[in-house]
Amino acid sequence: MSTPDEPRQSEERDVEAAAARSADPEQYPGDRDEPENDRTSGDERVNLSKDVEKDDARKIVTGAARYTADYARRFPDLAHGKVVRSEIAHGYVTGIDTSEAEAMDGVYAVVTPWDDIVPDTLYSSSGQSYPEPSPWDMRVLRRHVRFVGDPIAAVAAETGELADRAARAIDVEYDEREPVFDVEAATDPDAPRLFDDDEVENAQSGAEYERNVESRFDGEIGDVEAAFERDDVHVHETELETPYQSHCVPEPHTTIAYTDEDGRYTFITATQVPNHTRRQLSHVFDVPIRDVRVEKPRVGAGFGSKQEMAIEPITFALHLEAERPVKLEMTRQEEFSALRSRHPMRMRIRTAVTDEGDLVAMDLYARSNSGAYGTHGMTVASNVGTKALPLYPRVANLRFEGDVVHTNLPMGAAMRGYGAPQGHFAVEAHVDEVARDLGFDPVDFKRRHAIREGNLDTASVILKDDDRFARRIRSCGLEECIERGKEAIGWDDLEQPDAAHLYRGVGMAMCAQGSGVAGRELGAAKLKMNEDGSFHLHVGGVDTGTGNDTMFTQIAAEVLGCRPDEIVVTSSDTDITPFDYGSYASSTTYISGTAVKKAAEDAKERILYWGSKLLEEPEANLETGDGEVYSEETGASVGLEELGYEATYGHDEREQIMGDGHHSTDESPPPFGAQFVDVTVNGETGEFDINKLAYAADCGVAINPALAEGQVEGGQHMSLEYATSGGLAFDEDGTPQTKGFRQYGMPRTTDHPPMETILVETHEPTGPFGAKSIGELPTNGVPPALSNAIRDAVGVRLTELPITPADVRDAIERRERREE
Repeated sequence: MSTPDEPRQSEERDVEAAAARSADPEQYPGDRDEPENDRTSGDERVNLSKDVEKDDARKIVTGAARYTADYARRFPDLAHGKVVRSEIAHGYVTGIDTSEAEAMDGVYAVVTPWDDIVPDTLYSSSGQSYPEPSPWDMRVLRRHVRFVGDPIAAVAAETGELADRAARAIDVEYDEREPVFDVEAATDPDAPRLFDDDEVENAQSGAEYERNVESRFDGEIGDVEAAFERDDVHVHETELETPYQSHCVPEPHTTIAYTDEDGRYTFITATQVPNHTRRQLSHVFDVPIRDVRVEKPRVGAGFGSKQEMAIEPITFALHLEAERPVKLEMTRQEEFSALRSRHPMRMRIRTAVTDEGDLVAMDLYARSNSGAYGTHGMTVASNVGTKALPLYPRVANLRFEGDVVHTNLPMGAAMRGYGAPQGHFAVEAHVDEVARDLGFDPVDFKRRHAIREGNLDTASVILKDDDRFARRIRSCGLEECIERGKEAIGWDDLEQPDAAHLYRGVGMAMCAQGSGVAGRELGAAKLKMNEDGSFHLHVGGVDTGTGNDTMFTQIAAEVLGCRPDEIVVTSSDTDITPFDYGSYASSTTYISGTAVKKAAEDAKERILYWGSKLLEEPEANLETGDGEVYSEETGASVGLEELGYEATYGHDEREQIMGDGHHSTDESPPPFGAQFVDVTVNGETGEFDINKLAYAADCGVAINPALAEGQVEGGQHMSLEYATSGGLAFDEDGTPQTKGFRQYGMPRTTDHPPMETILVETHEPTGPFGAKSIGELPTNGVPPALSNAIRDAVGVRLTELPITPADVRDAIERRERREE
């Protein structure tokens, strides 16, 4: 991402001018060339819009699925790793005594920052495109420690128990420095400085490390200050705050590193970004990319936490020192305290609105706590505005600013939604309050101003210095999402409880996301046909448990005219599969799926060629379907098995039928959704019960509706956790107090309210068979919708997450004092 030195200015000054800009088809054409086979109605689809069973579902539930740690049995001489982590929040490591650990029988390696085997190279752990927009501010092991949990040494031993005992025997001496934990205090000129000039390389805008500022960005459309000074507007302002959130992945970060018989370095690792990780390891250890292989086995969920090269470098250093395979597996405590989390944010949003309800200006500011390092700091913070503000494209005057600040707390990083959950909480709770203050029905008010098909979204590029990536909205089912969600939640038929102290309310939040990173994606696929008419599909796209591999087979089968189970998928091995940026930014269906479609179409051309030879008919007459090539003119057909054998073993001509496809694009069409919450609040105690969640989602054409619904349900669960529980606690010295699920408080299945998922079909002409994304969209809705529902029930606004009964009770008491 690039950010301008100065805010962009535009000539529009009112709603009408913004609407005109939004509808300029000459500057931003709405039509795009679309493959002819993309537009098929529901009854014409053979393999699409079908609930095909997830290909690894039975393996997972029976325990047959193999994750990274399960590959340890392949290595009889495997060593087990353990990391020694900083016990202070800020300071310098002045000495490490490893003698006791090294003397233990069965300890194979001990590494520290001073060892030659450990590179001193700066890098970013963020799995992003090259060059990473995140700063290079990490080293494999750290002498300058910046949070409790920073890695400073590591051990490899015969057993995990021995490695743990050896790590505990290492004695570390520190030169302790004053820490800073608050984002406001961190920017004070007298605050302790976390990075010296030689400790970071940062190309981002606005970096000011003298004040612990990793990045500052700003963008403007129109003239916001002039709009707020108009005599005919009301100005509304809301301040909001969101906490850390843990990814809570079932499978902790795990890596096995070894050298194969050809002297090449191989990593079996739970990652969302195999190719980025390969490149980063090459950089850090100064080895050619060709000598690094990254294999992704089955991943027990990532949610963004594994869009990081978090532990692979330490594993590699231990392997090089021990000269044997090494497995490093994080504990649950390390996952909570030392790995990655969602960035905490403080946000302020102002809106200028007329008596008639015209939105004249919006001004959003976000201050992000990046924690000790800058991985994904600026890019996540920029999404706070560029994902939520596009919901209101006809606001003529728009400004979005942000600061990304370092503190001596654990680092934030990529997490499902990537800044959008924070932004939606701010924007959707605030706009709801604006509507209520002016006496408008909040749903009608939002629907009146909401984005719709044909609009031009310039808010998503407000931080860029040109409009290259401005999005023409070619598919939008938001109106239908709202209507069907209202019906599902019973918006117009709400019955109040009989008890006088109980109050029932409903709330709604609109949601949007994206489909990949515009101009920053690449996916590729290769397909080969076997002689019996079956297929092997090689894809770089990463399945992290979402069912992507199943979706890929459905797309390919629709093109090839076979069944999905006749396609075997091999994914995410940098030696074998084509290049792909990885699984993040809701890109897999849209980017990698399109690459699969192109590869299948490329192979289909050769299939039709051989069908033409065997049927002695022109290729133009032929089509594939039901495992055959058939003539639309004569009805004659030949099976794919007969065709495959002829192509492979033919007398006069032979061919391995193959197809290649790759896809990159400047497009990133947003999926849309509407989250509804039904809540009952105890007006005396502040306790509340969520009666029901309903989510209506427009993801274009749902390739596999059951898997899409699963994504919505899982996203709502994560969003509910963000809204009502979770969060990380630290003591006054910055030591983590959240060490496991019990302290974290993630909702259990028995705690979860009923959910209803509604898929609203639209057709996205730039996506494979009309599909958009669904993975991140549903993480955005519960916090604002719950805040809105509580406001509807008892008349108080909750602006800080998580929302607790104590917060509701305090808000009610404050309101009552004001009314006295």
